Amino acid sequence: MFEQNLQVAAQISEDLKIKVLVLCLQQMNSFLSRYKDEAQLYKEEHLRNRQHPHCYVQYMIAIINNCQTFKESIVSLKRKYLKNEVEEGVSLSQPSMDGILDAIAKEGCSSLLEEVFLDLEQHLCELMTRKWLLGSKAVDIICVTVEDYFNDFAKIKKPYKKRMTAEAHRRVVVEYLRAVMQKRISFRSPEERKEGAERMVREAEQLRFLFRKLASGFGEDADGYCDTIIAVAEVIKLTDPSLLYLEVSTLVSKYPDIRDDHIGALLAVRGDASRDMKQTIIETLEQGPTQVNPNYVPIFREIIVPSLNVAKLLK
Repeated sequence: MFEQNLQVAAQISEDLKIKVLVLCLQQMNSFLSRYKDEAQLYKEEHLRNRQHPHCYVQYMIAIINNCQTFKESIVSLKRKYLKNEVEEGVSLSQPSMDGILDAIAKEGCSSLLEEVFLDLEQHLCELMTRKWLLGSKAVDIICVTVEDYFNDFAKIKKPYKKRMTAEAHRRVVVEYLRAVMQKRISFRSPEERKEGAERMVREAEQLRFLFRKLASGFGEDADGYCDTIIAVAEVIKLTDPSLLYLEVSTLVSKYPDIRDDHIGALLAVRGDASRDMKQTIIETLEQGPTQVNPNYVPIFREIIVPSLNVAKLLK
């Protein structure tokens, strides 16, 4: 429709063509604001009853992909109907369209990931429990569920799918670490600690394999997320408690957003650290200098240790 109007305007005069293009872009801007609101209402309707609307995932994928189509169409119109000297002025008059489109796509991707994690919730709750230690299939089910959803997401355009895959990877690892920090299990012996830590390492590799597969073709290496689970497992696996300070300080140097309550919860999960040892480790680490790698992406920062403060964990 824009193209037809611009073709007619171009036959009349250059000045009219520019005016029509500006008007078209203004109307696009207005439409996108309404489109954003409608997409949000669509999501809210679904959250009230996940059985409706019908084909929610497929329509949300279309909404996300439309954002890329709109961007490409706007660029194409400007390239075709604008001369370089006037392009900057028109671009400055339309600063918000890309921002609105990015916000719609981001919200759409977020809502699809919410679908995934609603279905993963009960299996994530099983991690780091006595049932998990005895042979739960929770991580197997998590991997199958995530892969199944991402098969449905195959038609999402690359820039959005790439970000979604990275965010799903990060969030699964954060939920795994949250399970550790919630102190759902306290190991009773060196054998249990070894068994639990080895299981954590196996499951980290399982998750790594899954997300490498999902990220294939994106040219990105996000293996570091799963390395975090392995680093925590090393603290749990350690057989000589006298070396705990050294192991924990290595962990803190790698992940500087780890807080005292995280350390307290981790030592409580080990189940063999005395109150004095916990206090000494935490107090010593508090005094040490922390040099943060400028490229470090925080992963522990959003993990809250619920209803457990450091004082309780020291007991």
